[in-house]
Amino acid sequence: MKKNTTKTIIAAFALVLFFSLMLVLEQVISPTGKLSMLLASLRMTAVYALAAVSLNLLNGFTGMFSLGHAGFMLIGAYTYATLTIPVAQKDMVYTYFKPAINFSIPELMQKAMGGPGFVLGLLIALILAGAITAGVAFFVGMPVLRLKGHYLSIATLGFAEIIRAVFLWGKLGPVTNGSNPLRLFVRINNLYVTFADKRFGVSVNFLMIISALCIFIIILIVNSSYGRAFKAIREDEIAAEAMGINLYKHKQLVFCTSSFFAGVAGALLAIFMASIMAENFRVAMSYEFVLMVVLGGLGSISGSIVGAALFVFASQWWLRGLDTGMWLGIRLPIFRAGFRLVVFSVILLLVILFFRRGIMGDKELPYYFDKWRKKLKLLFGSKTGGPGTPEKAAVPKAAEPKVGA
Repeated sequence: MKKNTTKTIIAAFALVLFFSLMLVLEQVISPTGKLSMLLASLRMTAVYALAAVSLNLLNGFTGMFSLGHAGFMLIGAYTYATLTIPVAQKDMVYTYFKPAINFSIPELMQKAMGGPGFVLGLLIALILAGAITAGVAFFVGMPVLRLKGHYLSIATLGFAEIIRAVFLWGKLGPVTNGSNPLRLFVRINNLYVTFADKRFGVSVNFLMIISALCIFIIILIVNSSYGRAFKAIREDEIAAEAMGINLYKHKQLVFCTSSFFAGVAGALLAIFMASIMAENFRVAMSYEFVLMVVLGGLGSISGSIVGAALFVFASQWWLRGLDTGMWLGIRLPIFRAGFRLVVFSVILLLVILFFRRGIMGDKELPYYFDKWRKKLKLLFGSKTGGPGTPEKAAVPKAAEPKVGA
């Protein structure tokens, strides 16, 4: 219990440290400056990290391989968008349909509570995005979770494609706007918090706050008794069932929990992108999240965050010049459209070759902190041996001769 508590504290400290760094960067970097792409990549990493961690909860910690994550994120994104589009702008969005939802949750909460009600309305819309997604996952899981292995992955893959086709269906146009994009919904990238009678203020990124909070909740779940049951199912289902774990109940629980956070990640992705279309949530998106999980390490929350960061930064920022003809001041004929994906694929191949179990394996940051602490202790020596010298072995005293007899 003490060990799990220590791990949770260290993981929470790492999240707080990461968020504090992001908070500083938000104040220092200008949105139109040279490092503006850094801020955009960090915000996208926050969204993708939550999606990857929620998938790892299912794939890595429970051993249930799913390929339907894009479908759940689609439900969350559309739920948030339809519930936050201002009433005055619905006719501008639903050009070819009469909108079926004639209210906006942030506007309703603002009328009831004033200014703070608007932000509360956004939080309610985010929670509803996750809850509705989890509700859909519950009914999907009733037949699907009876399957195992590759059959489960194929079933979830088919579900994601069915969901995308349903949202593109013209009959649901009054809700989903058919094949047309949803836009003009409420987006808050930054919250400006003032102190000292409005003389001092800081800009706090909304996406990173929600993502860090959700990841911390997942950390608590993994280190709880339910998390240990999920790991037992991953190791051996027969042994777990013999220990009294209800397999179907726990599989349904982790499936719905993972889908809830996937729905929240979909809502955050909608906020980040400003407009959403069901056509963008293809199977390739699910493959990307599986790639992030495998890249970071199955069963490692820290690894999923690292995998998401590496994926976003390498594909969206660091290698962008390879498609434009010049990269790091070098211009070569092979630098053309599409070459970035070639180099990115080579990088992924090298990472997989040298890190067979992912960058973090199945370990978390506390494991590496302890490992580095031991290395530093050996480097600088112990209390008795001095720096860089081994401890002196104890020399046994010579046996004294016996007197008499």
